[in-house]
Amino acid sequence: MYKDFTVSEVNEVMQKAWSAFYACKKCSLKQRAHFMRAIAIELEACGDALIQTAMSETNLPEARLRGERARTILQLNQYADACERGAWMEISIDTAIPDKNPPKPDVRKMMIPLGPVVVFGASNFPFAYSTAGGDTASALAAGCPVIVKAHPAHAQTSEMVATAIEKAAKQCNMPDGIFAHVHGAGFEVGKALVMHQHTKAVGFTGSYNGGKQLFDWANQRKEPISVFAEMGSVNPVYLLPEKLNTSASDIATMYAASITLGVGQFCTNPGLIIGIESEALKIFTHDLGKAIQKIAPAPMLHAGIAKAYKENKSNALLQDGVHLVAESEMEISSAVANPDGGLRGLPAIATVDAKTFLNNPVLHQEVFGPYSLIIRCADKHEMLRVAQQMEGQLTSTLMATDNDIHQNEALIEAVNNTCGRLILNSVPTGVEVCLSMHHGGPFPASTDARFTSVGADAIKRFARPICFQNWSNALLPEELKNENPLKLLRRINNEWTKEHVVL
Repeated sequence: MYKDFTVSEVNEVMQKAWSAFYACKKCSLKQRAHFMRAIAIELEACGDALIQTAMSETNLPEARLRGERARTILQLNQYADACERGAWMEISIDTAIPDKNPPKPDVRKMMIPLGPVVVFGASNFPFAYSTAGGDTASALAAGCPVIVKAHPAHAQTSEMVATAIEKAAKQCNMPDGIFAHVHGAGFEVGKALVMHQHTKAVGFTGSYNGGKQLFDWANQRKEPISVFAEMGSVNPVYLLPEKLNTSASDIATMYAASITLGVGQFCTNPGLIIGIESEALKIFTHDLGKAIQKIAPAPMLHAGIAKAYKENKSNALLQDGVHLVAESEMEISSAVANPDGGLRGLPAIATVDAKTFLNNPVLHQEVFGPYSLIIRCADKHEMLRVAQQMEGQLTSTLMATDNDIHQNEALIEAVNNTCGRLILNSVPTGVEVCLSMHHGGPFPASTDARFTSVGADAIKRFARPICFQNWSNALLPEELKNENPLKLLRRINNEWTKEHVVL
């Protein structure tokens, strides 16, 4: 439907964004926040037309899309508030001590925007991780122009959201070029955007292969740049004995719902479940299988994802030692089956012993969809070996009593070392948008485990520190002036305060 941008058109967009960057740096925190809130209003004003368009392009149900748009609006408003408060700027002031030997200079530090940020829309979240999603919101909050590459799987939805952003930018008199929207189904457009000299950072949510390719391109540049790629994970769940002995059936019911939520198309989908051989694990496996059999397959986001799911699941099930526990046995009505016959994701559970798992890298790979593999460990020592060899994850979950925790300190430490979010007695699906959330993790879950892509701390990805030494008060940025005209929280001589600097 939309023609791919040419390299010449990409260059034109990036030149415009670079010019806008200098104007953006002069926009106050209040101006940025006002713009972001205006985007939220325009996104809401798109009404049912936006929801219906997204439904037609993604196969996602109306309730899910309404909820996701609400979350996107929440993110815009929440990050706008955080932008205005300025805590993300980490302002620090150390005043001079002239009579010290040697004299101590006046030193002041704050965060400033990196420059134009390229954001790649995600296939599985057409609102929250796409055109006006978290990466766009956090980059705008940091003061960076944003260039969004629309995901071709929901190009029309992305175009409608882009129009809303452009309308808000005009209403708020933001610099021309603060936002741009680019189409490109092939890799050429993405490569041109990442490799362009004016691109200073990249935001991405998607597959490992996609994120790693962007990361490699960014590091092949004359001036390497940061790629903040969230690339999914298998989100292991560890079933500890005491908890499993008392709650096997309840845990099975909880995880059947989590595994199949959104047809398994969440980056936090629990793809591995690790337990110790026991009667309780047999009950859990049986009950989880029975629950999965009763969950109807549903259309996946698009043909590419559906095809990859079928192929990856089949490959996993063909591995030596892997046994199918259960697949969905629900009948599909003709109304559902006919239009989306090739897109349905069939829920499935499989099992394998820990020794086989440890020796087969294929079983460590994500199967993106409603599938999970139960790993049977001979004892707690083998469970520890599984945890120690686990790759980096967005989340890891412990189903455990307090006593389980106390008796498995080495396991807890091993799990802690490989994830960004450690969950107790819950499910990984569902990412709360709040300041304390960390949505990221050690490689290959993300390309930089120090940063989150959810919550207002995500703003820090698109800013860098700058230090001003021995500048007069009149010449300093407003954020660093003695009188604190913006009323920001600052650390002055190692004490947090909103008061003015006392000299």
